[in-house]
Amino acid sequence: MGDIKVGTASWTDKTLLESGWYPPGEDTPEKRLAYYAGRFPLVEVDATYYAPPAEQTATLWAARTPPGFTFNIKAYSLLTGHPTRVSSIFKDLRPETDKTNVYPKDLPPQAYEEIWTRFLSALDPLVAAGKLGALLFQFPPWFGIRRSNKNFLIEVRDRVKPLRPVFEFRNASWFEGDNRVETLEFLRQHHLPYVAVDMPQGHRSSIPPILEATAELAVMRFHGHSLKWTSKNIYEKFGYEYSDRELRMWAPKLKKLASSADETHVLMNNCYSDYAQRNAQGLLDFLGGGADDD
Repeated sequence: MGDIKVGTASWTDKTLLESGWYPPGEDTPEKRLAYYAGRFPLVEVDATYYAPPAEQTATLWAARTPPGFTFNIKAYSLLTGHPTRVSSIFKDLRPETDKTNVYPKDLPPQAYEEIWTRFLSALDPLVAAGKLGALLFQFPPWFGIRRSNKNFLIEVRDRVKPLRPVFEFRNASWFEGDNRVETLEFLRQHHLPYVAVDMPQGHRSSIPPILEATAELAVMRFHGHSLKWTSKNIYEKFGYEYSDRELRMWAPKLKKLASSADETHVLMNNCYSDYAQRNAQGLLDFLGGGADDD
């Protein structure tokens, strides 16, 4: 069975800082990251979805974590077709517009290409340190199954080589009926890692929990089961704490997933208070520490 790394999708959320999970004295960015990295081998950086990272920031992340620590980086919203705040775009590349949010089509092609280049190059310090795990491309609910979108997945793979992209869908059409087999076969054929999810069902963005490895890296993200999934308040949306019973039931499923991949990343994205950190630790306990364990 391949190695299982467990972590969370944040280590700096304000409700986490207020929760008491960090001991007194662990009160600087450097100390908090070191404390987190002493307990988990993996973290997902979601701030990079809202604004491109700075290379200096990536340098600090690499310096403040031990050898073998892994960062997964969420792709900038513009690169996945989400509405993107004009103010978050590099100043010299911002389009002249009165709009608050823009899409890739609203930018000159040269500017769009340069944003890709700068986003990827900012991660060079993590690459040099051997600490960049994967780039998470989470697509919007309107990104359904069709040929142009399949081609875009391949385009992303080719753009980021030799880095590893992983793909999370938020449109049920990818797995409806016969599309499930078609989607998984397409991903395997092109060596595109699929991100499995646990999330509320019955919504436009709902994807069923299909645990499949489509490449050498498998990824599972836990979003919780909040009854307020459609809320614009992220703490209502993700404010769900998994019970020990739920985590215990997930452990053998994750081990089975890991048996089909060289490496498996498991991220708790229920980032409210210290829910994610406590659930990640609980899951590690039920997995037997998360190491190669049959």
